[in-house]
Amino acid sequence: MTLTTPALLFPAISLLLLAYTNRFLVLAQLIRKLADEERNQHQEANARQILLLRRRISLTKRMQLAGVLSFLLCTLSMFALFLSLELTGMVLFGASLVTLSVSLIYSLWEIQISTNALNVQLQDIEELLASGPARDERRRREAG
Repeated sequence: MTLTTPALLFPAISLLLLAYTNRFLVLAQLIRKLADEERNQHQEANARQILLLRRRISLTKRMQLAGVLSFLLCTLSMFALFLSLELTGMVLFGASLVTLSVSLIYSLWEIQISTNALNVQLQDIEELLASGPARDERRRREAG
């Protein structure tokens, strides 16, 4: 194994961390919006969304932690290979790949929760749409 092998992971890990940061910023924006809505009017859907957002934040933190650890291990692997410590470099590179895989698994989990959160929103909209015509009919009967 040469010094360039771990170096191949640098761009991939950097892009992955950038994507994770963007996800975190979107989550923060959603939480702020939800907090404003909750201050104005309490909705049951908001309570469910808050629970899902809390899980997503936790997973995003773990994704980022594993991604940064992978980047660090990859860097240490390159340093060990630079010092001609081939076995140490290989072990560190293997550990880097494992932590990168863990980070990706957390990412998949977070995507699943994100999809569930969108389904909660869609269900809430569907309930509002379904109750709209029935509510309008009831008002017409009461007025007439």
